[in-house]
Amino acid sequence: MKHFILIYDYVPDFMEKRLPFRTEHLTLAYAAQDSGALLLAGAMTGAPEMGAFLFQSEDASVAENFARNDPYVRAGIVTRWHVREWITAVGEYAANPAPRPE
Repeated sequence: MKHFILIYDYVPDFMEKRLPFRTEHLTLAYAAQDSGALLLAGAMTGAPEMGAFLFQSEDASVAENFARNDPYVRAGIVTRWHVREWITAVGEYAANPAPRPE
């Protein structure tokens, strides 16, 4: 398994504009979690308003498909999104564990 980070850039006043779409967005997120693909997700503090999602899968398509189907993206609340592979090296869930120095 590999790790992928999905980053969202949101419109200004995202917190208010998301409300009509939040239930559908959370339903999608919890379904991804239940399938084992989504490990963590949430909004980042400060400006600009952004969100981040940590996925585990064999390729980026899982995260990309999530974004394409997200009601926030479809409604234009997300102004830009992109997926990057994250080569995790340290931590209990690292996909490419680095040896601990002696």
